[in-house]
Amino acid sequence: MAINTQDSTCLPLQEKIVHNNKTARAIELIILSFLVSLLVYRLFTFKDQNQYIPWLLALLCESWFTFTWILSMCIKWNQCSMKTYPDRLLKRVNEFEFLPVDIFVTTADPILEPCILTMNTVLSLLAVDYPANKLALYLSDDSCSPLIYYSLVETTKFAKLWVPFCKKYNIQVRAPFRYFTSNSTLLEDDSLEFQHEWKKIKNEYDDLYKKIEVAAQSPFTCDDRNSDFAVFCDVHRSDHQAIIKVISENTDLPHVIYISREKNLKHHHHYKAGAMNALARVSAIMTSAPLMLNVDCDMYANNPQVFLHAMCIVFGYKNDQDCGFIQFPQAFYDGLKDDPFGNQLANYYYLTNGIAAIQGPFYSGTNCIHRRKVIYGLSPNDKINSGNIRNEDSQKVFGKSFELRESAALILSGSIAKIENRTTRPSSLIEPAIHVASCSYEYGTDWGKKVGWLYGSTTEDTLTGVSIHARGWKSIMCSPDPLAFLGCVPSTYPSSLTQQKRWAIGLLEILFTDKNPLLLTLKGNLWFRHALAYYWICLWGARSIPEICYASLPAYCIITGSHFLPNANEWAFIIPVSIFAIYNVYVLWEATRRGVSLRTWWNLQRMGRVTTMTAWLFGFLSVMLKLMGLSKTVFEVTQKEHKSNYGDGVGDKDDKNAGKFTYDKSPVIMPGVVILLVNMTALVNGVLRLSKVHYSEIWIKMLELGLGEMFCSVWVFLCFWEFLKGFFRKGKYGIPSTTISKSGCLALFFVHLCRRFVQPS
Repeated sequence: MAINTQDSTCLPLQEKIVHNNKTARAIELIILSFLVSLLVYRLFTFKDQNQYIPWLLALLCESWFTFTWILSMCIKWNQCSMKTYPDRLLKRVNEFEFLPVDIFVTTADPILEPCILTMNTVLSLLAVDYPANKLALYLSDDSCSPLIYYSLVETTKFAKLWVPFCKKYNIQVRAPFRYFTSNSTLLEDDSLEFQHEWKKIKNEYDDLYKKIEVAAQSPFTCDDRNSDFAVFCDVHRSDHQAIIKVISENTDLPHVIYISREKNLKHHHHYKAGAMNALARVSAIMTSAPLMLNVDCDMYANNPQVFLHAMCIVFGYKNDQDCGFIQFPQAFYDGLKDDPFGNQLANYYYLTNGIAAIQGPFYSGTNCIHRRKVIYGLSPNDKINSGNIRNEDSQKVFGKSFELRESAALILSGSIAKIENRTTRPSSLIEPAIHVASCSYEYGTDWGKKVGWLYGSTTEDTLTGVSIHARGWKSIMCSPDPLAFLGCVPSTYPSSLTQQKRWAIGLLEILFTDKNPLLLTLKGNLWFRHALAYYWICLWGARSIPEICYASLPAYCIITGSHFLPNANEWAFIIPVSIFAIYNVYVLWEATRRGVSLRTWWNLQRMGRVTTMTAWLFGFLSVMLKLMGLSKTVFEVTQKEHKSNYGDGVGDKDDKNAGKFTYDKSPVIMPGVVILLVNMTALVNGVLRLSKVHYSEIWIKMLELGLGEMFCSVWVFLCFWEFLKGFFRKGKYGIPSTTISKSGCLALFFVHLCRRFVQPS
């Protein structure tokens, strides 16, 4: 009997789409064969070398490159994506059947993370197409700032106008700062009613914007000790009691709750992971939704149907094991043209699709919907009855709070209906919520060890994600159109370096914990190929050592008159040439398939080298110093920038200079400057030698100097071209003279060492 494909009850809510990857596989295998050929050539010709140091270093570096290429191939071998159908969901599932969701928005600094950005994220989430009584929004303020609390109160008032307006007219962009841009205007065919409401809402948003801006410029005072702001009097952001305020409940809006967990200088607060665990515990007592969405403060909901897309996956999979968490892509708005800093993640598309085809995407710390029971440490095959949970066992895992343990028992046993039927108002649960938000609550429990977001790495997201996968859960990448969330990417070079360094530190730290992916494969349920994918990302920091060695080899060989590549008149010269040519054409082909411009491709290529030899190198060194007990890693908040959309002229000059590299006195760029100076010195050295030779003998002299080495040195020089321009620029666009002088001394020391290895004529 034929199935009516038009019947929505017969069609899937979600569909896994497998992409053809045969061409890419063939090219990757060709590159791998050349890499292996180069290693074999080096092994067989090692004994014939006059200077074994460059040959040995090249062999070690190329062995590492081959290893990382194999990891990359394993990840990208299969490609898939997920398509969801919310229109079918609405026809098949009643709204009252939708699962409740607790929304976590985290912020840590009102200066580095402007309040207006955070409030727009809040507004976009309050206005999504989902039953308001199924949502609760928690804002975690790790700075204990009265400004953030004030902004949230005022934003909630504005939301009572904004949310109905969005739903009445089906507004697609529900973050006001993106909807009311400086060039947004009404159309002639818009109804008079819409035009009137549009102007009214815009004026109200303008007022909200100005209130927050004025409050940000005015110091907070404690004039009225009886006001809601009295709890913020005489507090320090690193030493204060827990503050929980229910701003909105039982209205047409979702619950809106402000949280600033307790902090004490004697207790480690575990950065973002600690804030997430406090959110999980407080929300467990107040609303205890079975699903939890966490977003960074700058990641606004770009697709109002984001929760409907998620429900397609939740209801579409019969087995919960296939959906431990749902990850939405990280994407950005108003990114700089051609991605000059290489930080917009455009080059990770095929890697992401490859990881999604194994055990599922990594947890990226934002834009992710978790099952609460998974965060509570449940494994796929665990069957728990709430009546069989021993009190002492529950207390050891979740702590002394009776309300938290009772809530956790219902979640773990799957008693969702009992949770939804609770009639207790969040405002009546503030006292027990404050108890679980205390800085000492976690002691003697499994929070941060087996339950919640795990401690031990500054990239708590990846550490928590690998633990979830190791228990046997899979994850799903959901990429609706339009994209579910959009955020702001670092728009200055120093902030991009800070972000990359923090990632390199946190990812490498994971390999030195009991959550090492290889151990989890042997002892847990982490798939082997997925473990390789985790190794690919966790080894970012370690890549800096072979890369910086390989970038130094051309200069070393030119100065010393040695070689690390086959001579141009040898048959083996075709091997490195082929690797270089095929790899770059392949990456360019991948980029053009994604609609990436040629300039963007080049920026991604060169910044891949620059970032590895600067930020990732310092990340690697930081972890090594930590392991030796000489230092501690610190979580550095990435600065987020907000541009005014009101045409006030502010930022016009900055827009003209957008994409220009800026520098500070941080030593992170110093290795890159040294590499640039060393290769410049080598090239000048080589050119001076060629200038002394008769033109008829230039080719012979080029072969003697090393054609491959000269080309590689030029390539490195081009990768660091922006640093060279920084030598001659002034102000923030110029590299500080102290950095240049220190780098120059290190470069001279390197050249001096090279000359000591020069063979006597």
